[in-house]
Amino acid sequence: MRYFITLSYDGTRFHGWQVQPNGTTVQEELQHALSLLLRCDIQVTGAGRTDAGVHASKMVAHFDSPEAVDPRQLTYKLNRLLPQDIAIQHIEPVADDAHARFSATSRTYYYYIHTSKAPFLRHYSCHYHQPLDFAAMNQAAALLLHYDDFGAFCKSHADVKTTLCHVTKAQWTQLTPDSWRFEITANRFLRNMVRAIVGTLVDVGRHRLTIDQFQHVIEGKRRTDAGESMPANALFLTDITYPPCGSF
Repeated sequence: MRYFITLSYDGTRFHGWQVQPNGTTVQEELQHALSLLLRCDIQVTGAGRTDAGVHASKMVAHFDSPEAVDPRQLTYKLNRLLPQDIAIQHIEPVADDAHARFSATSRTYYYYIHTSKAPFLRHYSCHYHQPLDFAAMNQAAALLLHYDDFGAFCKSHADVKTTLCHVTKAQWTQLTPDSWRFEITANRFLRNMVRAIVGTLVDVGRHRLTIDQFQHVIEGKRRTDAGESMPANALFLTDITYPPCGSF
């Protein structure tokens, strides 16, 4: 039987989501815990692959169990077994052809910036010392909705078949006088895409790039034209959407 598992995690100490040979990952921890509790080898497939240091307030993954499980009991036992920086929200049975990655219709990320010294934000938000023109950054962000090729924001030499993505939202929102949140939603994301977009928008906010130049960066599809990637600690995967139950 196939199950969807919804979880959240603090990515600070992890080398990303995906299992790697030389670092602890969220997928590794989850697979180990499930295999112990279900007493068989369990492989977990996530809806995406967050990079080292990136957090998730909502990640969805699926796993197959040879026998039916009690979702509530398994959720409870997993939360007892997993480290404090991983939390299981719920587990639910799904159709055998439901897929955490390929069935997803959208993903949403948040990126946080604060502009004054704030000791309680420093681990989960990027402290930017220079003034930023967020109105200009929102003008530039709106352009993302009019393009579908984001090669300019893809990690160099990334092994991807296509750089096409459909962005449906890209907006900066002021949370307090000194803190802002960038929200971006798309059907899929390229590796390092959000942090590269934010870094390029920051160049617009510093008036190092004009709105027209930002547009040319998108159209040029060259990573070398875009801005630097922003730090990982301020990035959160926050939502993943799926078709209505039974639509798989």
